This record gives sequence, structure tokens and C-alpha cells, in this order.
Amino acid sequence: MTPPQPTRGRDGAPRIVDVARHAGVSTATVSRALATPGQVRPELRERVAAAVRALGYTPNAAARQLRGGRSRMILVVTLKRWSAPFFSEVLRGIDHELSLDGYSMILGNLDLDRDRERHVVDMMFSGHIDGAIALSGIVARSEGRTMLDAGLPVVSICSATAGTMAVLTDEGESIVAAARHLAGEGHRDFAYLSGPAGNYNDAVRAEALAAFFAGPEASGLRLRRIEGDFTTQSGAQAGAHFLTLDPRPTAVLCCSDEMAIGFMKVVQAGGLEVPRDVSVFGFDGIEFADYCEPTLTTVRQPRFDLGRTGARRLLDRLAGTAPSGDAHLILRNELSIRNSTGPAPGVGRARRTA
Repeated sequence: MTPPQPTRGRDGAPRIVDVARHAGVSTATVSRALATPGQVRPELRERVAAAVRALGYTPNAAARQLRGGRSRMILVVTLKRWSAPFFSEVLRGIDHELSLDGYSMILGNLDLDRDRERHVVDMMFSGHIDGAIALSGIVARSEGRTMLDAGLPVVSICSATAGTMAVLTDEGESIVAAARHLAGEGHRDFAYLSGPAGNYNDAVRAEALAAFFAGPEASGLRLRRIEGDFTTQSGAQAGAHFLTLDPRPTAVLCCSDEMAIGFMKVVQAGGLEVPRDVSVFGFDGIEFADYCEPTLTTVRQPRFDLGRTGARRLLDRLAGTAPSGDAHLILRNELSIRNSTGPAPGVGRARRTA
């Protein structure tokens, strides 16, 4: 049976009564399902959630209008590593741009915890925020609802998240450019120190590297993967594993600067010299890369601009001035060649002095 068509309000937006008719429940059930979902049976919650998605219903729109406009609060959704050196600069860019328009931000840290995730979803439906920025690459979901079901604008930064506009960098092209640079220094045996399995950024970089090393340009080059998770600790663990390899790669591409720094500390303590015995290439361009020993060659991401641009895209959507469509915006990285990379042992030294 075809569900009843909504009778829109004066502003053309669906009303709570339309959601109730579409779901075949009472308006009270809709209110409870949105405000206190734990008090509603799962099958009814799902019917209400499906109706919200189908109609594009935005809860609390009337309440927001009665308060005289927007809350001017933006929810920034993160994982537990929100304070890591990379994200701290992205957050500074977000805060800078939001403040120019009189907005403030609230951090919603998921931390892979169900209670925190439910809290983030509840905030999206609370009427206390105007939109959200996702840094985690994960859409919070709880009890049949997701943060996208609230009907508020959501922008993703650093990862392409389904159902959102995204601000990204050219990470695939950048890590291939790093591999080309090292190949040009005579390196033939490479290792890729990865991010965690299933991570969006790791997947983009790993796929780009796989395509490059499988192509004719990389004939004779070898690549092996060493598992990591972006942290300094995992870089140190990878360094300990690296010392057991025989033969060892002469060039290591790291998925983050933090891992690269941890890796270098351990392999140098184990008797290797960087870059004489192994060249190490980081990714991110954090400040610590300028002060470790040796200084770290890295892919420098425009971290402040990522935050600033993502916040501006969200503000443009709130103002109704955003470009039509959900096309992703790609910012350019740059290679920063420092002292942790150099010619491959033997062949490379002859190349440099030629």
C-alpha cells in the first residue's frame, strides 16, 4: 500500500504529524522515538526512523524558530585521538572559521563507546545545534537512528563519509609522489607502515600505492606492508619488527608522522642510521617533524586549511549559499624533503655524488 503523502507546513517542511501518518503511529510515539528512543519498542523506532528519512523531517525545527533563530552551535564529532598533533591544528582551523560568523563548537567524542555515540545522536536531535562536522569518518548511530537522520547539514573533513559533503586532500597522489621520490634516490625495496585496517585514509593510500607498484613505472620495485595504527607506539612496534627482517627494505613510507618518529627512534636505537641504512618518509606535517632527529621528510597536509575550509562549507550550507550537489573538495598536499630520506645504500650514494 502506498503510504499517505505528507501535508507540508507553511514553509514546505514536513511536520511531526506527517511522520506519524507515514509510520502508522501516533505523534506521541514519534516524539518519544526521537527524544527518548529507549522507551519505544525497536520495531516502532525503526518505522519512525524510516519515516524521518523518507520525508526529510527535521525535528525541533519549530522550536529553533521560536527561539528566534539558530543556536549558533556546531557539533564536531571526533574519535579518541582528537587531541593528536594532526587534529589539533584542524580543530584550530574549524574554530577560527566558525568564530568569524559568531558560531561556537562542541566536541562530541565517540571514543568507540555506545553511550557516547548515543549522546552524539541525541545532540543532533536536541535542537541545540545547527549542524555538524565529522572528523572521525564514522557516522554516529544509536537505537535505529543515525546523526544524519536529524536532517541537519553535516560536513566531513579528512574522510569521505556517505551522506555528507567532504573536504579531503590528495592523499593517494601524495603518497605515490613520495614513493616516486624515493625510487628516484635509487630505492628498490619499500615498506608501507599502515594505518588501522578499515580506516578510510589508510585504504586510499594503500590502494594508490598498490596501483603504482603494480604498474610499469615501478618495474623492479617491491612493497611490503607493516601494520600500524597512526600512533607513535605502533611506529615503535613496527621499528622493532623491522629490525628482525632480513633483508630489510631501504625505504619506509609511514601513514603518519607520529608512526615515523616512533619507528626512527627504535631502529636508530637498534643500530641503524637514518637515512644511511633506511630512509623514512612521514605523512601529515606535524610540528614535531621539524624537531626530531633527523628532521622528518613528510607529506605536509594543509591541516589548518582543512578545518577552515570544512567549517566554511558548513556555514555556507547553513546560509543557503553552498554550491549545489555534494561534490567533494580536494586540497593539495606538498612534499617536504628533510633529512630522514636520502639515496639508497650503495647505488644511491653513487647517484648522489654523480
